[in-house]
Amino acid sequence: MRDFNSTAFASPSTFILMGIPGLEDMHIWISIPFFSMYIAALVGNILILFITKTEAVLHEPMFYFLSMLAITDLILSTSILPKMLGIFWFKYHEINFHGCLTQMFFIHAFSGVESGLLVAMALDRYVAICNPLRHSSILTNSVVTRVGIVALLRGLVLMTPHPFLVRRWPYCRTNVVPHTYCEHMAVVKLACADISINSIYSLAVIILIVGTDVACISLSYIQILYTVFNLPSKDARLKTLSTCGSHVCVILTFYIPALFSFLTHRFSKHIPQHIHILLANMYLLVPPMLNPIIYGVKTKQIRESIVRLFVSKIN
Repeated sequence: MRDFNSTAFASPSTFILMGIPGLEDMHIWISIPFFSMYIAALVGNILILFITKTEAVLHEPMFYFLSMLAITDLILSTSILPKMLGIFWFKYHEINFHGCLTQMFFIHAFSGVESGLLVAMALDRYVAICNPLRHSSILTNSVVTRVGIVALLRGLVLMTPHPFLVRRWPYCRTNVVPHTYCEHMAVVKLACADISINSIYSLAVIILIVGTDVACISLSYIQILYTVFNLPSKDARLKTLSTCGSHVCVILTFYIPALFSFLTHRFSKHIPQHIHILLANMYLLVPPMLNPIIYGVKTKQIRESIVRLFVSKIN
């Protein structure tokens, strides 16, 4: 294993991922909850995909979007966990330069895709509650497919410049990345060049995606709340709100850790580096783990489908 001293070179063939600086002696212990979250994410999201495919009652727009979200969560968690466990368990810190750029692209692109899918799910809830009689005619299968493709293409297109911008710089100080994965700013800060364009573009993309998506979700839920509180029956109001509860929980588990990690990484110099890195890992691992649990617990159709699946296996 190469040591973590700085070396002088212009174009590295590999980067060295340190893991969590300052907590190297605890890597094995830290790996246990991370590995557990990954297994839970794999099992939960694969189960969601299986249930949605096999149960005809779930062949609706909300569950199609949920399936897209499950695929995105699987890609996000798998983009970081295997390499992270290699660092924690086997001290395999090296990552190929192009492999690093590929990992960077998948992490940032599919974070953008997930945000877009949350907007699509908010749209589905808005139409289902505010225009229930037109829900099936507005959100047809072709419309759902096009919305999913737009969310995917937006994430891919906006994040494609990141690895190309990183690739153009010389790295003449060090190839040691103080992180568990190839996070964009963690890598580009190693360049011996003016990286202002990377910082500006990265910030602009985050503001564009998060700002636009949070605004759209907020507007949808303002309309939903207005409609709900105009319902004549208290029971109807509670029942309608409960159908949105799972989606609101998913939104909070994605945006709150992501925004907190982003803001502390860029604007706080007083938070220890290992806290930044732990937060950066949590926002990529916690939502994929919690999303299937939240929908499984709060969505009646999924609960009943899972019960039927396990009862049929037992019988």
